[in-house]
Amino acid sequence: MTYSSILIQFLNGLASASSLFLVAAGLSLIFGVTRIVNFAHGSLYMLGMYVAVWLGERIGFWWSVPIAALAVGAFGALVESALLRRLYAAPELLQLLATFALVLVVKDFALWAWGPEDILGPRAPGFTGAVTIAGLQFPEYDLFLIGFGPLVLGALWLLLTRTRWGTLVRAATQDREMASALGVNQKWLFTGVFALGAFLAGLGGALQIPREPATLLIDLSVVSDAFVVVVVGGLGSIGGAFVAAFLIAEIKAFCIGLGLSQFTLVVEFVVMAVVLVIRPWGLFGRMPALARGAGAVEPPLVAPSPAALKALAALLAALALVPVVSGGYTLVLLTDILVFALFAVSLHFIMGPAGLHSFGHAAYFGLGAYGAGLLLLRAGAPMELALLLGPLAGGLGALVFGWFCVRLSGVYLAMLTLAFAQIAWSVVFQWDAFTGGSNGLVGIWPASWLASKAAYYYITLLTCAGGIALLWRMLYAPFGYALRAARDSPLRADAIGLDVRALQWAAFTLAGLAAGMAGALYAFSKGSISPESLSVPRSVDGLVMVLLGGIQTLTGPLWGAALFTWMQDAVARGIDYWRAVIGAVILVLVLAFPQGLTGFLRQRFAP
Repeated sequence: MTYSSILIQFLNGLASASSLFLVAAGLSLIFGVTRIVNFAHGSLYMLGMYVAVWLGERIGFWWSVPIAALAVGAFGALVESALLRRLYAAPELLQLLATFALVLVVKDFALWAWGPEDILGPRAPGFTGAVTIAGLQFPEYDLFLIGFGPLVLGALWLLLTRTRWGTLVRAATQDREMASALGVNQKWLFTGVFALGAFLAGLGGALQIPREPATLLIDLSVVSDAFVVVVVGGLGSIGGAFVAAFLIAEIKAFCIGLGLSQFTLVVEFVVMAVVLVIRPWGLFGRMPALARGAGAVEPPLVAPSPAALKALAALLAALALVPVVSGGYTLVLLTDILVFALFAVSLHFIMGPAGLHSFGHAAYFGLGAYGAGLLLLRAGAPMELALLLGPLAGGLGALVFGWFCVRLSGVYLAMLTLAFAQIAWSVVFQWDAFTGGSNGLVGIWPASWLASKAAYYYITLLTCAGGIALLWRMLYAPFGYALRAARDSPLRADAIGLDVRALQWAAFTLAGLAAGMAGALYAFSKGSISPESLSVPRSVDGLVMVLLGGIQTLTGPLWGAALFTWMQDAVARGIDYWRAVIGAVILVLVLAFPQGLTGFLRQRFAP
């Protein structure tokens, strides 16, 4: 690269860093004070883009930017006061589920309001040309963004350090309970912080309009990037978010300049993985407490009663009789439900008893699916052998990734699992010659004796029931009790001789192996597999299933998987805006049954 091209790429990185910092700063503020992992932050950014485009056609670009940001900020205040305020006492993962439901609702609102096509916005008046820098042209608007990011950082610094409101925000970030005890009105403080975070996200989206179109797919990609920046910089650190945004944007810019544009799909996750392995709390974050407080200890899983075991046996018998009375699409849907039940139970195995929150569990589902498909298509293995050995790819991936992940906890652990999942997705997505790239693999069909829907349904039923029963049995073996001890009090568990990391690593690997088996079954049931099976939305689906059923129950993931899979199928086939319907149902369930459906029923009808 020449000196001129290096300078231009550096400036490109600065412009991208400014935009990324705006959305990440809002996310960092919200998490620092409310402790909510706001999965809908990317949706606020997307709303800022769409509202700015709509307003720009009517009142001009420069007026549309602040008004769009204020509108998104007002929407954020409404969301916090009407929904999230009711969930502050709930587990963090339940709050995550509520914000994911908002993602679905906002996405379909944008689809209804502005349509499915990407929308190009207006150019910024006064900044439509380019300037010559080192003999090369550079957009004037990008120069404006380069200067705007530090101005926002300075404004936030003044707000947080030179105002009474900023003092209260910093106090709540350090110790919410103490701030409340000293008389701080947390309701108004939380609403103000959430509104400011939403305003920054909307502002970031509105300012991007001259650079890229508004699209329905931008929400998840932006929130993933923002999470990476916040975690790399350190949770709750605005300065850390600024440095991390600069670091990641510059690395991506130089990857493009060096002709490694495909690496930009995953480079930020590689950076996050490296930072978390070296400094688990981020560049400017503070080391979290090692021990969990008494309030974090979860009640023990209740062993199934004889009556519950009889009910499960009756359910299994009823499922075995389904092909006798029905067929066709019913068997296809039930096969999907069984597969995702095993997937959800495998995720619950590490989330509940082990306390390991994973945002990237789909990686092992997808690796198992690709393992089976590649053995069949590339190695020429028989279908039976591919189904048997394919899940080992998921287990091996969990074995490698888990070695790093179990050294972290909380949000840092969850984000590292997401980073590894995105790395795996990137490899599968770009390795065209081996994995088929974005097209995936086709022709992954069962053997002739399993070709009928009924035959494959039976093998799926036996395999999933056996895998679920084995995972459940482990929870009530000495391994399961040791795992829960390590979750509830790692220091005490270590003091009595339990190797906490080894226990969690083993559980992580077993869960990955079970998820890989679910993925292999899914591949043969569909006849094809694509990189989508390793993607973030698939991981989120698993989280939704577990949380809908109830994370503190044994059978909750089964009912959560059945309900969510059925809802996706029934609503998507009958309603145009099916995401909004599913999101609304999830919000109702979260508010009405914060302990999950199974947890509510157990609490309601327990003697």
